[in-house]
Amino acid sequence: MDTQILDKGLAALQSNKERWARLPMVEKNDYLDQTIKRTVEFAEDWAMAGSKAKGLDPNSPLSGEEWIGGPYAFLNWMQYMKKTLQKLNSGKSSIDNLKISERPNGQTVARVYPNNFFEKLILSNSYIDVWMMEGVTPKNLEDSVALFYKKHNPNGRVSLVLGAGNVSSIVPLDIFYKLYAEGEVVMIKMNPINDYLGPIFEKIFAPFIENGFIKFAYGGGDVGAYLTHHDDVETIHITGSGRTHDVIVFGEGEEGQRRKSENRPVLTKSISSELGGISPTIVVPGPWSKADFKFQAENIATQKLQNAGHNCIATQVLIMPEEWIGTEKLLHEVEKTITNAESRPAYYPGAEDRQNAARQHPKAKVLDSGVGRTIIYDVDTHLDEPCFTDEYFSPVLTTVSISGKDPAAFLLEAVKFANEKLDGTLGANIIIHPKTIKAHKAALDSAIADLKYGGIGVNTWCALAFLGAGAAWGAYPGHTLDDIQSGNGVVHNAFLFDKPQKTVATGPFRNFPRSILSGDLHMAPRPPWFVTNKTAHKTAERLTYLIGTGNLLSLPGIFTSALRG
Repeated sequence: MDTQILDKGLAALQSNKERWARLPMVEKNDYLDQTIKRTVEFAEDWAMAGSKAKGLDPNSPLSGEEWIGGPYAFLNWMQYMKKTLQKLNSGKSSIDNLKISERPNGQTVARVYPNNFFEKLILSNSYIDVWMMEGVTPKNLEDSVALFYKKHNPNGRVSLVLGAGNVSSIVPLDIFYKLYAEGEVVMIKMNPINDYLGPIFEKIFAPFIENGFIKFAYGGGDVGAYLTHHDDVETIHITGSGRTHDVIVFGEGEEGQRRKSENRPVLTKSISSELGGISPTIVVPGPWSKADFKFQAENIATQKLQNAGHNCIATQVLIMPEEWIGTEKLLHEVEKTITNAESRPAYYPGAEDRQNAARQHPKAKVLDSGVGRTIIYDVDTHLDEPCFTDEYFSPVLTTVSISGKDPAAFLLEAVKFANEKLDGTLGANIIIHPKTIKAHKAALDSAIADLKYGGIGVNTWCALAFLGAGAAWGAYPGHTLDDIQSGNGVVHNAFLFDKPQKTVATGPFRNFPRSILSGDLHMAPRPPWFVTNKTAHKTAERLTYLIGTGNLLSLPGIFTSALRG
């Protein structure tokens, strides 16, 4: 650890923080334009570096994950932020033209996706809504958006971002949220797991680095510890584990545990965080067809296996209806899909140990998949099982059965179990047949409202809320430092909401063309993030360049590739 280099980098940020905070929006947008061009230029290097490091064949459909979860997500956010700054600079609201509504209980909801005809085409019949905290109304919503840009001569601050090691877009998205939403310059400490991306990011962010708005740091825990307690660091954001958060806030060892129990932090700086947790998927009973079972098994397998299970919202607990005749059918399809999904290494450190620990459960079944994959069947919901509290962060799925005489009763009990027994509040999912929605609309609405999770997916993985640039991404609000759960604060959030409660992403129950045959009038193909999508890599690459360049001539190729997936 070269502390002189770190000190010099922080000193440069300190000397430029006021300049960035007060930089005119036109100039900030110019930096975005430069970064968009450079991201397009280095997008292939970025995606290929991730594929190589994670042991993926660049010609495999799985490599599409490195496009979608890398340059695509970042480019999409920058395009959204450009439009937000343009609105603000012209005297309009950042939420101008958004559909704002109220739920039956008066809660304010903003629809943040789709926002144009292109988005309606790309993800047909998918929607993303941001639900606001209590007290926010359609009339006063404007008072709680874009607050930084309503300040006169705002003060700048230096933020330390402790980077995530799994999904590659998290690092640039966290950096740019600090820059553009909160007006802070950034020291980014790369995670050793994916610090191979640092040199690529440094090329992409060159204009910011040259002007002293971003600095990079590399190394292990000693570097992170030095930076977190440095006098020049004023705020901190971490994407990682609750354990790391607690060490930063309360210290290490027995003394740290004692401080946590007494809520006496050693850290006095403001810290925001995104820390993962135990993500559930609730399957509601209904009149499913054979094809429905197959498609939703692919959906669930994706929620578990995408990025080899190294996701903070990877489904860990599958909540099934005890009395439903379809439970056994769906679990059979899920096991078959997970077993037959393309082999890939579980690259994240400790994955093998965590999976071996899970396999000690008497109901664990090791799948004959060629790589380490495990399902623990029918875990007792009345016990304090490790799978309810320990995030396996590997290809381990557990199932539980919940009783309920009908879909409404089942939903009530399933939500209660998720809220009370599972650690974390980042992401949850509900899978429900359209006819069941129609018959139990109020029960579904209540279930979504009652789930204490920051991101919720209905017939889609809540990862769509991560990809949606206008969505607020983070834990359910209200956690304290000594019980941090999945973290505090939000990121992404390109419309700059200050009081979001949760983001709800909704997708189609069936894909095209089966949707048309079933009376669902949409043309949504198999989503490009599905681990079963045969053309995901081609579709994702083309989408990335379309978002980056705006060249609509590429649309036919995208649709052709997507429909073949």
